[in-house]
Amino acid sequence: QDANSLVMRTQELVTALRYLQENVPGIQRITSYARSSTMARKSLDELKEIRDAGLNRIHIGLESGSDRVLDFVRKGSSARQHIEAGQKVMAAGMTLSEYIMPGLGGAAWSREHAIETARVLNAIDPHFIRLRSLRVPHRSPLHQDVGEGHLELLSDDQVVAEIRLLIESLEGIHATLTSDHIMNLLEEVEGKLPEDKEAMLAVIDRYLALPPEEKLLFRLARRGGAVRGLNDLANPELRIRLQRAMAELCAQTGRDLEEVITELGDQYI
Repeated sequence: QDANSLVMRTQELVTALRYLQENVPGIQRITSYARSSTMARKSLDELKEIRDAGLNRIHIGLESGSDRVLDFVRKGSSARQHIEAGQKVMAAGMTLSEYIMPGLGGAAWSREHAIETARVLNAIDPHFIRLRSLRVPHRSPLHQDVGEGHLELLSDDQVVAEIRLLIESLEGIHATLTSDHIMNLLEEVEGKLPEDKEAMLAVIDRYLALPPEEKLLFRLARRGGAVRGLNDLANPELRIRLQRAMAELCAQTGRDLEEVITELGDQYI
């Protein structure tokens, strides 16, 4: 279920869930999105009753653990509420996915955004941490903030570095981190904590160590949907096609490649 179905009165939601269980043969899993501010208002006993009625997976858009970032984007939840809600969901026995948004703090709050988000996640220890890197299309309210100079967007490399700091700051938890969306530059940054932490950091370091022209080729190919990971560039035939396409794009359009890469990334929103 999309949206914030937990805003329903508990007994009404329980009745709806039981109806589903009784009338949909073979149903095994029911998932809903929810807001932390809503979940924090529910008691643990209420959440357990909801789980027993069949709602066994919750997806929460945490976005950031920094109160300054959360206030700036008018999230409607505080870091304290994120922690309270996440801990209640875990205690209720539901499977919890927390979505975070690298880049949301812009240049001014990038470090705070990463460290505070890690602090909140460390306090929750969710089952899944899902990366959804920030994109700001023209129709987004944040686009006005960018235009007025209130938000300085990070470059792809800066977002990758921010994700590195986030992962480095995750301690004492057993979540699975996933980068399962085209908005994320490095899809292969994924794994189970703590055992895969160093491997995830190694992928990031490998990208950051690439020469500028290699980064540009990979970013253009990734945003254009031609590659999924860094190893794809080792395919000689694909590499030749990508280099030819990049050269033709520059010659035919005369546009700055950074503009093209941004435009390609925004098409997935």
